[in-house]
Amino acid sequence: MPSLKDLRNRIASVKSTQKITKAMQMVAVSKLRRAQSAVEAARPYAEKVELVLANLAGGIAQGAQTPPLLSGSGSNQTHLLVVCTGERGLCGAFNTSIVRLARDRANALAQQGKTVKILCIGKKGYDQLRRTHEKAIIDQIDLRGVRSIAFETAQPIAKKLIDLFELGEFDVCTLFFARFKSVISQIPTAQQLIPPELGAKDERAPVYHYEPDESEILSQLLPRAVSVRIYRALLENTASFFGAQMSAMDNATRNAGEMVKKYTLRYNRTRQAMITKELIEIISGAEAL
Repeated sequence: MPSLKDLRNRIASVKSTQKITKAMQMVAVSKLRRAQSAVEAARPYAEKVELVLANLAGGIAQGAQTPPLLSGSGSNQTHLLVVCTGERGLCGAFNTSIVRLARDRANALAQQGKTVKILCIGKKGYDQLRRTHEKAIIDQIDLRGVRSIAFETAQPIAKKLIDLFELGEFDVCTLFFARFKSVISQIPTAQQLIPPELGAKDERAPVYHYEPDESEILSQLLPRAVSVRIYRALLENTASFFGAQMSAMDNATRNAGEMVKKYTLRYNRTRQAMITKELIEIISGAEAL
Protein backbone atom coordinates (compact mmCIF):
# COMPACT_ATOMS: atom_id res chain seq x y z
CA MET A 1 0.00 0.00 0.00
CA PRO A 2 1.55 3.36 -0.99
CA SER A 3 2.42 5.80 1.76
CA LEU A 4 1.01 9.31 2.06
CA LYS A 5 4.24 10.71 0.62
CA ASP A 6 3.98 8.43 -2.43
CA LEU A 7 0.39 9.51 -3.02
CA ARG A 8 1.32 13.20 -2.70
CA ASN A 9 4.11 12.70 -5.24
CA ARG A 10 1.74 10.94 -7.64
CA ILE A 11 -0.85 13.71 -7.35
CA ALA A 12 1.80 16.38 -7.98
CA SER A 13 3.15 14.43 -10.98
CA VAL A 14 -0.29 13.99 -12.57
CA LYS A 15 -1.13 17.67 -12.02
CA SER A 16 2.14 18.65 -13.72
CA THR A 17 1.31 16.38 -16.67
CA GLN A 18 -2.19 17.85 -16.82
CA LYS A 19 -0.76 21.36 -17.16
CA ILE A 20 1.40 20.21 -20.09
CA THR A 21 -1.45 18.45 -21.91
CA LYS A 22 -3.73 21.46 -21.38
CA ALA A 23 -1.08 23.80 -22.82
CA MET A 24 -0.56 21.49 -25.82
CA GLN A 25 -4.31 21.40 -26.37
CA MET A 26 -4.51 25.20 -26.46
CA VAL A 27 -1.56 25.41 -28.89
CA ALA A 28 -3.22 22.81 -31.15
CA VAL A 29 -6.49 24.79 -31.09
CA SER A 30 -4.66 27.94 -32.17
CA LYS A 31 -2.75 26.21 -34.98
CA LEU A 32 -5.79 24.24 -36.12
CA ARG A 33 -7.67 27.44 -36.98
CA ARG A 34 -4.94 28.57 -39.37
CA ALA A 35 -4.46 25.09 -40.83
CA GLN A 36 -8.20 24.64 -41.40
CA SER A 37 -8.44 28.03 -43.11
CA ALA A 38 -5.54 27.08 -45.41
CA VAL A 39 -7.20 23.78 -46.34
CA GLU A 40 -10.54 25.38 -47.08
CA ALA A 41 -8.84 28.02 -49.25
CA ALA A 42 -6.84 25.43 -51.22
CA ARG A 43 -9.64 22.95 -51.92
CA PRO A 44 -11.56 24.97 -54.58
CA TYR A 45 -8.36 25.60 -56.58
CA ALA A 46 -7.31 21.94 -56.39
CA GLU A 47 -10.78 20.79 -57.45
CA LYS A 48 -10.77 23.16 -60.43
CA VAL A 49 -7.37 21.86 -61.50
CA GLU A 50 -8.79 18.31 -61.39
CA LEU A 51 -11.79 19.42 -63.49
CA VAL A 52 -9.61 21.15 -66.09
CA LEU A 53 -7.37 18.09 -66.33
CA ALA A 54 -10.36 15.80 -66.80
CA ASN A 55 -11.80 18.03 -69.54
CA LEU A 56 -8.45 18.35 -71.31
CA ALA A 57 -7.80 14.62 -71.11
CA GLY A 58 -11.29 13.88 -72.41
CA GLY A 59 -10.77 16.27 -75.33
CA ILE A 60 -7.55 14.76 -76.65
CA ALA A 61 -8.04 13.72 -80.25
CA GLN A 62 -7.87 10.03 -81.11
CA GLY A 63 -4.31 9.04 -81.94
CA ALA A 64 -2.80 12.21 -80.49
CA GLN A 65 0.31 11.88 -78.37
CA THR A 66 -0.53 11.72 -74.66
CA PRO A 67 1.99 13.00 -72.08
CA PRO A 68 3.56 10.15 -70.06
CA LEU A 69 2.45 11.74 -66.78
CA LEU A 70 -1.14 11.23 -67.91
CA SER A 71 -0.94 7.89 -69.71
CA GLY A 72 1.66 6.26 -67.48
CA SER A 73 4.56 4.07 -68.47
CA GLY A 74 2.37 1.35 -69.96
CA SER A 75 3.09 -0.97 -67.04
CA ASN A 76 2.05 -1.31 -63.40
CA GLN A 77 4.81 -3.55 -62.11
CA THR A 78 6.61 -1.07 -59.84
CA HIS A 79 4.58 0.95 -57.35
CA LEU A 80 5.83 3.93 -55.37
CA LEU A 81 3.90 4.68 -52.17
CA VAL A 82 4.33 8.25 -50.90
CA VAL A 83 3.30 8.18 -47.23
CA CYS A 84 2.62 11.58 -45.62
CA THR A 85 2.51 11.59 -41.82
CA GLY A 86 3.30 14.00 -39.01
CA GLU A 87 6.71 14.93 -37.69
CA ARG A 88 5.58 14.58 -34.07
CA GLY A 89 3.41 12.28 -31.99
CA LEU A 90 0.91 12.84 -29.15
CA CYS A 91 -1.91 12.89 -31.70
CA GLY A 92 -3.81 9.68 -31.05
CA ALA A 93 -4.09 7.27 -33.97
CA PHE A 94 -3.45 9.92 -36.65
CA ASN A 95 -0.06 8.62 -37.85
CA THR A 96 -0.88 4.96 -37.25
CA SER A 97 -4.05 5.04 -39.39
CA ILE A 98 -2.16 6.44 -42.41
CA VAL A 99 0.68 3.95 -41.99
CA ARG A 100 -1.78 1.07 -41.64
CA LEU A 101 -3.47 2.01 -44.93
CA ALA A 102 -0.10 2.24 -46.71
CA ARG A 103 1.16 -1.00 -45.15
CA ASP A 104 -1.98 -2.88 -46.20
CA ARG A 105 -1.56 -1.59 -49.77
CA ALA A 106 2.13 -2.56 -49.81
CA ASN A 107 1.36 -6.07 -48.55
CA ALA A 108 -1.46 -6.51 -51.09
CA LEU A 109 0.81 -5.41 -53.95
CA ALA A 110 3.60 -7.71 -52.77
CA GLN A 111 1.18 -10.66 -52.78
CA GLN A 112 0.38 -9.83 -56.41
CA GLY A 113 4.08 -10.02 -57.29
CA LYS A 114 4.51 -6.25 -57.68
CA THR A 115 7.62 -4.32 -56.72
CA VAL A 116 6.93 -1.85 -53.92
CA LYS A 117 8.95 1.25 -53.11
CA ILE A 118 8.14 3.70 -50.31
CA LEU A 119 8.95 7.39 -49.91
CA CYS A 120 8.16 8.78 -46.47
CA ILE A 121 7.22 12.41 -45.84
CA GLY A 122 7.33 12.83 -42.08
CA LYS A 123 9.38 11.22 -39.34
CA LYS A 124 6.62 9.24 -37.64
CA GLY A 125 5.63 7.36 -40.78
CA TYR A 126 9.27 6.49 -41.44
CA ASP A 127 9.77 5.24 -37.87
CA GLN A 128 6.79 2.89 -38.15
CA LEU A 129 7.34 1.64 -41.69
CA ARG A 130 11.01 0.83 -41.29
CA ARG A 131 10.08 -1.87 -38.77
CA THR A 132 8.30 -3.91 -41.45
CA HIS A 133 9.32 -2.42 -44.83
CA GLU A 134 12.79 -0.98 -44.29
CA LYS A 135 14.17 -2.47 -47.51
CA ALA A 136 11.38 -0.87 -49.56
CA ILE A 137 12.01 2.67 -48.27
CA ILE A 138 14.00 4.66 -50.83
CA ASP A 139 14.02 8.05 -49.12
CA GLN A 140 12.62 10.14 -46.27
CA ILE A 141 11.70 13.83 -46.54
CA ASP A 142 11.95 15.71 -43.25
CA LEU A 143 9.70 18.76 -42.85
CA ARG A 144 10.51 19.52 -39.21
CA GLY A 145 12.23 22.74 -40.24
CA VAL A 146 9.18 24.00 -42.16
CA ARG A 147 7.22 26.45 -40.02
CA SER A 148 4.18 26.64 -42.32
CA ILE A 149 3.24 24.63 -45.40
CA ALA A 150 3.45 26.65 -48.62
CA PHE A 151 3.21 25.73 -52.29
CA GLU A 152 7.00 26.05 -52.45
CA THR A 153 7.17 23.19 -49.92
CA ALA A 154 5.40 20.83 -52.31
CA GLN A 155 7.25 21.79 -55.51
CA PRO A 156 10.60 20.07 -54.70
CA ILE A 157 8.75 16.92 -53.68
CA ALA A 158 6.76 16.94 -56.93
CA LYS A 159 9.94 17.50 -58.96
CA LYS A 160 11.61 14.58 -57.21
CA LEU A 161 8.69 12.26 -58.04
CA ILE A 162 8.56 13.39 -61.67
CA ASP A 163 12.32 12.90 -62.03
CA LEU A 164 12.04 9.38 -60.60
CA PHE A 165 9.19 8.61 -63.00
CA GLU A 166 11.13 9.87 -66.00
CA LEU A 167 14.09 7.71 -64.94
CA GLY A 168 11.80 4.67 -64.92
CA GLU A 169 12.06 4.10 -61.16
CA PHE A 170 8.33 3.36 -60.85
CA ASP A 171 5.20 2.90 -62.96
CA VAL A 172 2.45 3.95 -60.54
CA CYS A 173 2.67 6.45 -57.69
CA THR A 174 0.07 6.60 -54.90
CA LEU A 175 -0.14 9.32 -52.26
CA PHE A 176 -1.28 8.49 -48.71
CA PHE A 177 -2.49 11.18 -46.33
CA ALA A 178 -5.34 12.04 -43.93
CA ARG A 179 -8.18 14.12 -45.34
CA PHE A 180 -9.48 16.62 -42.80
CA LYS A 181 -13.21 16.28 -42.20
CA SER A 182 -13.63 17.70 -38.69
CA VAL A 183 -11.78 18.01 -35.41
CA ILE A 184 -12.80 14.49 -34.43
CA SER A 185 -12.71 12.92 -37.89
CA GLN A 186 -9.67 12.53 -40.15
CA ILE A 187 -10.04 10.10 -43.04
CA PRO A 188 -6.96 8.11 -44.21
CA THR A 189 -6.91 8.53 -47.99
CA ALA A 190 -5.03 6.94 -50.90
CA GLN A 191 -4.88 9.01 -54.08
CA GLN A 192 -3.16 7.82 -57.26
CA LEU A 193 -0.76 10.55 -58.28
CA ILE A 194 0.99 9.23 -61.42
CA PRO A 195 -0.75 8.49 -63.70
CA PRO A 196 -3.60 10.52 -62.18
CA GLU A 197 -7.06 9.08 -61.63
CA LEU A 198 -9.32 11.65 -63.28
CA GLY A 199 -13.07 11.87 -63.14
CA ALA A 200 -15.26 11.76 -66.21
CA LYS A 201 -15.36 14.80 -68.45
CA ASP A 202 -18.05 17.27 -67.42
CA GLU A 203 -20.51 17.20 -70.33
CA ARG A 204 -22.25 20.33 -69.02
CA ALA A 205 -19.04 22.36 -69.20
CA PRO A 206 -18.68 24.84 -72.09
CA VAL A 207 -16.81 23.58 -75.15
CA TYR A 208 -13.43 25.27 -75.52
CA HIS A 209 -10.99 25.26 -78.40
CA TYR A 210 -7.46 25.21 -77.05
CA GLU A 211 -4.45 26.84 -78.60
CA PRO A 212 -2.01 25.12 -78.53
CA ASP A 213 -3.68 21.69 -78.50
CA GLU A 214 -4.69 19.71 -75.44
CA SER A 215 -1.58 17.49 -75.41
CA GLU A 216 0.79 20.43 -75.29
CA ILE A 217 -1.19 22.17 -72.55
CA LEU A 218 -1.30 18.96 -70.53
CA SER A 219 2.47 18.57 -70.80
CA GLN A 220 2.78 21.91 -68.99
CA LEU A 221 -0.18 21.53 -66.64
CA LEU A 222 0.43 17.97 -65.40
CA PRO A 223 3.66 18.73 -63.46
CA ARG A 224 1.92 21.62 -61.74
CA ALA A 225 -1.07 19.40 -60.99
CA VAL A 226 1.27 16.97 -59.20
CA SER A 227 2.54 19.86 -57.06
CA VAL A 228 -1.03 20.98 -56.34
CA ARG A 229 -2.06 17.50 -55.21
CA ILE A 230 0.94 17.17 -52.91
CA TYR A 231 0.38 20.68 -51.56
CA ARG A 232 -3.25 19.90 -50.80
CA ALA A 233 -2.27 16.60 -49.14
CA LEU A 234 0.26 18.38 -46.92
CA LEU A 235 -2.34 20.97 -45.91
CA GLU A 236 -4.96 18.28 -45.22
CA ASN A 237 -2.40 16.39 -43.16
CA THR A 238 -1.45 19.45 -41.14
CA ALA A 239 -5.06 20.27 -40.28
CA SER A 240 -5.76 16.61 -39.49
CA PHE A 241 -2.70 16.43 -37.25
CA PHE A 242 -3.70 19.42 -35.15
CA GLY A 243 -7.30 18.21 -34.98
CA ALA A 244 -6.16 14.79 -33.78
CA GLN A 245 -3.67 16.33 -31.35
CA MET A 246 -6.32 18.65 -29.92
CA SER A 247 -8.67 15.71 -29.31
CA ALA A 248 -5.89 13.54 -27.85
CA MET A 249 -4.69 16.27 -25.48
CA ASP A 250 -8.26 17.05 -24.43
CA ASN A 251 -8.78 13.38 -23.55
CA ALA A 252 -5.43 13.28 -21.76
CA THR A 253 -6.32 16.38 -19.73
CA ARG A 254 -9.67 14.86 -18.73
CA ASN A 255 -8.02 11.55 -17.81
CA ALA A 256 -5.44 13.39 -15.72
CA GLY A 257 -8.23 15.18 -13.88
CA GLU A 258 -9.92 11.86 -13.14
CA MET A 259 -6.63 10.42 -11.86
CA VAL A 260 -6.10 13.43 -9.58
CA LYS A 261 -9.58 12.92 -8.12
CA LYS A 262 -8.95 9.20 -7.62
CA TYR A 263 -5.55 9.71 -5.98
CA THR A 264 -6.87 12.57 -3.81
CA LEU A 265 -9.73 10.39 -2.55
CA ARG A 266 -7.30 7.56 -1.87
CA TYR A 267 -4.95 9.96 -0.08
CA ASN A 268 -7.74 11.29 2.13
CA ARG A 269 -8.94 7.79 3.00
CA THR A 270 -5.43 6.63 3.84
CA ARG A 271 -4.78 9.72 5.92
CA GLN A 272 -8.10 9.29 7.77
CA ALA A 273 -7.31 5.64 8.41
CA MET A 274 -3.92 6.53 9.88
CA ILE A 275 -5.45 9.22 12.11
CA THR A 276 -8.13 6.78 13.28
CA LYS A 277 -5.48 4.15 14.02
CA GLU A 278 -3.41 6.62 16.04
CA LEU A 279 -6.48 7.70 18.03
CA ILE A 280 -7.34 4.07 18.80
CA GLU A 281 -3.79 3.46 19.99
CA ILE A 282 -3.91 6.55 22.23
CA ILE A 283 -7.29 5.58 23.69
CA SER A 284 -6.19 2.00 24.20
CA GLY A 285 -3.06 3.18 26.01
CA ALA A 286 -5.04 5.51 28.24
CA GLU A 287 -7.48 2.76 29.16
CA ALA A 288 -4.61 0.42 30.01
CA LEU A 289 -3.43 2.88 32.64
